[in-house]
Amino acid sequence: MDKDTLTTTTELIVKDFELEPLETKLTEEELLQLLADQIAQMIEYRLEFLLSLMYRLDVNEQKVNMALSPHCEEPANIALAKLVLERQKQRAFTKKHYVQNELDDLEEGLKF
Repeated sequence: MDKDTLTTTTELIVKDFELEPLETKLTEEELLQLLADQIAQMIEYRLEFLLSLMYRLDVNEQKVNMALSPHCEEPANIALAKLVLERQKQRAFTKKHYVQNELDDLEEGLKF
């Protein structure tokens, strides 16, 4: 993953998972571990919020169910962290490559 994509992905994860802003740049492996630790806490204390977040982030529901099932080869927090990281990388790529230009002819009341 290139630096820009990793930076954007990290920012998305920090925001969505209510993490403290990071002072140092993380590698992809460090980001995965940080996310897995946060998800482990959420599984234990805030499962409904975590599942709602998975839905909001548009993580594939079947993959989430598989990650949470006893048949999954990895611990649930690691499997979910990998799914989230992959989805956030996709979002970062989309943000980078499909920049929406501001529309000039919108009426003042319609601008966000």
